[in-house]
Amino acid sequence: TRLERPCTARAARAAAERRAVLGAFKARVVARGAARGVWESGSGRGARRRRQCGCDEPRAPRVDAMYRNDYDTDVTTWAPQGRLWQVTYAMEAVKQGSVCLGLVSDKYAVLGAYKRSPSELASYQKKTFKIDDHMGVVISGLTADARSLCRYMRTECLNHKFVYGTHVNPGRLVADVADKHQACTQSYVRRPYGVGLLVAGYDAKTGPHLYQTEPSGNFYEYKAMALGARSQAAKTYLERHFESFEGQSREELLHHAAKALSACMEGDKTLTTENCTLAVVSADEKFTIIEGDALAPFLVDLEVGGGAGGAAAAAGGDDADMGDDE
Repeated sequence: TRLERPCTARAARAAAERRAVLGAFKARVVARGAARGVWESGSGRGARRRRQCGCDEPRAPRVDAMYRNDYDTDVTTWAPQGRLWQVTYAMEAVKQGSVCLGLVSDKYAVLGAYKRSPSELASYQKKTFKIDDHMGVVISGLTADARSLCRYMRTECLNHKFVYGTHVNPGRLVADVADKHQACTQSYVRRPYGVGLLVAGYDAKTGPHLYQTEPSGNFYEYKAMALGARSQAAKTYLERHFESFEGQSREELLHHAAKALSACMEGDKTLTTENCTLAVVSADEKFTIIEGDALAPFLVDLEVGGGAGGAAAAAGGDDADMGDDE
């Protein structure tokens, strides 16, 4: 017992010294971390230091750490919520793009797009692309990604026409494009396409069709649809009028497309012949892009009705002051 007491005392003194050293180390690490700004909550070097020393001193997060995510560095990494965050970011890019829309009747498929200009000295970005005589697209999102997909679609149309001598079925081509979207979500070497497409095509057997593709690889067929910023106002207008599209003439459908686009304009902006594009395809008419002075007859009614405010009122009172659907 006499021998155990000194050993116990020495052990207690050693434990006290270790606690004192550890406490001093904690204080130095806390001070150094607060000075360098590495004590934000989450993962990283600061969080590892905090876990090692057992400290939990709160600190205001840095601005560059606000959008940090542990699961968005690779498109093939699943988040605990069951998401692929890079695909979610690509779909957000589609929502922030300029608005575009499409609608179909029993004879015609019509597309419309609002074009943005990066500055007063620049031209407007092209939003409508012809794929073949019976098919075309409007896009919302990254224009460079859209050009790549359009080049792929044109190549497929040419190959099909060379081999079979006929136009490719629009639905089959859209499915191939959707597969191309989805392939980017299975390999870490490529990012998802940050663009959404509205594809209007005419099939000799089944008539006109309107399809939408997403960066996730999903695709849908619609009677009418709108994509991009402030597109909710256009969706509301189309939802209220799509049942009357059957049997309407070419000019009536183009007027509907122009009114739906006008509903998405901000209060101080209006549709003009420079920032708007319409397109139509049917059995008797190849895919035709309408822009410039040819748009004037379809924009006259908007000026008489009060521009964007009148169209938004027609779409619904709640949509007149709607912001971007981001």
